[in-house]
Amino acid sequence: MPQAGHQEVFITFNQNEAMINTNPVEFEAWHDDYITGPEDVGEPHPERIHGLPASDILTPSERYQELFTAVQMSRIFSDSKTFADCAPKTDPEPILFRYYLKREQEDFNLLEFVLENFDLPDVHDSRYVADPNHTMAEHIDGLWPVLTRQPEKHRKFSSLLPLPKPYVVPGGRFSEVYYWDSYFSMLGFAAAGRCDLMRSMADNFAWMIDKYGHIPNGNRTYYLSRSQPPVFAMMVELFEKNDVHEAQHYLPQLKSEYAFWMDGQETLAPNRAHRHVVMLSDGSVLNRYWDDRDTPRDESYREDVETAGQSSRPSSEVYRDLRAGAASGWDYTSRWLSEPGRLESIQTTSIVPVDLNALLYKLETTIARLSASRGEQATAERFQQLALRRREAVDRYLWDVQAGLYRDYNWREGEQATFSAAAVTPVYVGMASLDQANRTAKAVRDHLLAPGGILCSMSVTGEQWDSPNGWAPVQWMAIKGFHSYGDELLAQEIASRWLHTVNSTWQQHHKMVEKYNISGEAALLGGGGEYPLQDGFGWTNGVTRRLLEMYPQL
Repeated sequence: MPQAGHQEVFITFNQNEAMINTNPVEFEAWHDDYITGPEDVGEPHPERIHGLPASDILTPSERYQELFTAVQMSRIFSDSKTFADCAPKTDPEPILFRYYLKREQEDFNLLEFVLENFDLPDVHDSRYVADPNHTMAEHIDGLWPVLTRQPEKHRKFSSLLPLPKPYVVPGGRFSEVYYWDSYFSMLGFAAAGRCDLMRSMADNFAWMIDKYGHIPNGNRTYYLSRSQPPVFAMMVELFEKNDVHEAQHYLPQLKSEYAFWMDGQETLAPNRAHRHVVMLSDGSVLNRYWDDRDTPRDESYREDVETAGQSSRPSSEVYRDLRAGAASGWDYTSRWLSEPGRLESIQTTSIVPVDLNALLYKLETTIARLSASRGEQATAERFQQLALRRREAVDRYLWDVQAGLYRDYNWREGEQATFSAAAVTPVYVGMASLDQANRTAKAVRDHLLAPGGILCSMSVTGEQWDSPNGWAPVQWMAIKGFHSYGDELLAQEIASRWLHTVNSTWQQHHKMVEKYNISGEAALLGGGGEYPLQDGFGWTNGVTRRLLEMYPQL
């Protein structure tokens, strides 16, 4: 429970008047131009004030109501995401009406009813077979076409949101684009010379910012109420290294994304929170993960209901925290739990995460740098000051001076929280001082370095973002971060161990996967979490491909 004096302002996602902005540019007319608002990020574009029609963004749970609940709770599909991704064969209203009429009949069969009225999600059978004679780099480059989806005409009432340009999906059950996954895939595009895919993906994300006011978790209606770790600035930086003018092209969208993450900060008082922003006791403003809904996730409906049922808290609070945990990309981890090993104790909205605030520092400094390159000095100075204030607040609240490491911060309890591999993010974005980077390196070496790379955390909970698993994004941020601060020995050590992990399992299974068990000498496929291990896999491919270029001798 919050301490005395701590209050929180809650926002509810209203399906009748959705809090989603629209762009006056129609999807079919999209090319390379964007309609943007004024330079001041606090002022919405006059044509973007009204919301999209609610019927265009209804989630499956809203559209199918009791039918959706019945399907998800009946376990007729082993994966809760299956029905969330189904498309109706006719208009939803008659389907729902038929369901209400038939469900009381003695011979009613729910699975038969669903198959009669819905098309199951497409299975992209590429018939791709790995060639054992290929190098791992050749294997990865051959996977990009397999994972690329072409823009398709939007199927009416489907949860899939159309995108204007080709996009790369992670693979497996994930048949839509995902926000933070995509940056790490783009590292591989750059290494493979696939500038076409890089630009296509960046344009899609810029288009979503213009259309929806933010980048959703993924291009599904049920993802619209949340985002993911804000890595768009790092995508833009990939272009900036070659052509600053190309990077400047995305400056309006960077400002819009920043406005989304900082929405409501002007309404705050100390020890209060509003959506993604938290004002701490001294008036400093930092950020947390958030979702505008407080209902079970469509794609994990049954799992969320069961989790909330094990808690004594109101279900809506548990749902909100589960959703916020999904927004973090670390779904799930002991970082978000008040009782390790008990998912129902999740408290994501109570946590000010070190990685999120480091990424927002990166966003602020990127806006400042690009604004300066365009001669917009006032804007550049403003965002540089915002970045400076954020770094000072992170140092005050999230840096553990005694232990020499970054921790998350529980703003409700007023105390530092978990140490995890997220601590490498300030190093990765250049936010840490040299002393902080060196001490973080020592903490990582002492506590997280494993035979196969670096662990996400020291806790063993059964959650997939805890030990014994290792994930590609964490490896990349650690390697690149320590490398940039001059600790090449540790950077190369992590890279060597990770590449050995990925290569060993590839040689054995001829596939790339989303996560690995890196705790022992023998590289193993990862486990834990809400769904089976997925093949593909976008960000493993991207990070591995970039590391093979960075360390050809390994």
